[in-house]
Amino acid sequence: MKTIYGAVIWLISGLLPLAAIFSHKLKHFLEGREFLFQDLKKFKSTNPKPVIWVHAASLGEYEMARPIISEIKERRPLQPVVVSFFSPSGYDPSIKKSQPGVDFLTYLPLDRKKWAEEFVRILNPKLAIFIKYDLWFFHLEALKKRGIPYFLASANFRLDQSYFGLFGSFFRKNLEEMSWIFTQNEESVSLLERYGIRQASRTGDTRFDRVASQAQQPKSFPDLAAWIGLKPVVVVGSAWEEDMNLLIPLINQWPDYRWIIAPHDLNPEPMDRWATELMLSSAKYSQWDPQSSNEVLFIDNIGMLSSLYQFAWVSYVGGAFGKGLHNILESLGFGVPVIFGKVKKASKFPEAEESEKQGCGFSVSNTEELKWIFAQLQEPDFHKKAQEAAHNWVSANQGAAKNIVSKIEEMTRL
Repeated sequence: MKTIYGAVIWLISGLLPLAAIFSHKLKHFLEGREFLFQDLKKFKSTNPKPVIWVHAASLGEYEMARPIISEIKERRPLQPVVVSFFSPSGYDPSIKKSQPGVDFLTYLPLDRKKWAEEFVRILNPKLAIFIKYDLWFFHLEALKKRGIPYFLASANFRLDQSYFGLFGSFFRKNLEEMSWIFTQNEESVSLLERYGIRQASRTGDTRFDRVASQAQQPKSFPDLAAWIGLKPVVVVGSAWEEDMNLLIPLINQWPDYRWIIAPHDLNPEPMDRWATELMLSSAKYSQWDPQSSNEVLFIDNIGMLSSLYQFAWVSYVGGAFGKGLHNILESLGFGVPVIFGKVKKASKFPEAEESEKQGCGFSVSNTEELKWIFAQLQEPDFHKKAQEAAHNWVSANQGAAKNIVSKIEEMTRL
């Protein structure tokens, strides 16, 4: 199986340059890796100390990694930390500004054996931490050959994953040889134990640490605060077309609110089209006059959303009707009740089901259900209970990053 896997990766890496001729995304994916090894060598030439390597597939996983990185830096301020990304959607927004606690950002090379070995040889980390799921066989094998401990954090396992499927025994090797696996829930620990993997423990979801930290120090937006005044606010995060189909009738029904909408895609065409379907006046943030009287504001940039929830009376988080629900915990970190679409695979987004059990999250399948729960939240007692549930749930689940770093410290003398 290892030979087949290697051949498939080799074939893919050979075909990608051809496919990139017809795809801007693939072209960008490859161009980002063009000087990967040169840049890595340059960094190591001026930072010879052993580094801690943290790998995140994309931006969502990086958000999970950030509390761990902060905890490492709090304990070891001079410890260099390198973060790698697989996807441009994680690397691109991160490289544009300084990342607290991160000494170097890089792409991960494709998982060809020689590239993986070269990457690990140059980087020469003292240990590696992988976030949630993005595990690559030859990179892990290169770490193992050099005797470098490696860990998996904020993992969430389900029976439908490749580790437990038709070729599960091959992919499970990635888990079996982990120094330790930190899971989000007890179900994941039980599933691993069923397959003989016992170096695992539930530490929780590090996103709770992240959102609690964000809620304590949100970005300041005085122009938005002035525009909002005393009006209640609904923040719509990561809106897709399917979400807006539900939301537009609701927005038209409640003109006394301020509606802040952050689309998943910054393409102006959907925003322009949604604006024509709204009976309320709207504007894009990039062209917005804070003195205007518009009721709807489209956020056409990246980086504001997580702090916008500070203004919300209630939020709606999109994605459930498409590729997957976006981060509802960012809203709940501010004690803001959150509405979202009915998820297709509850086990893939356990926070959605749990938020409903806690009484601070509400799933809907259509506009009628959305209108009903929105009306329920108009009741002061109902809304207050949802707020309290959000605060209590987030507070009770903090501390994952401390527990993860403490265990790594215990095992490796970090």
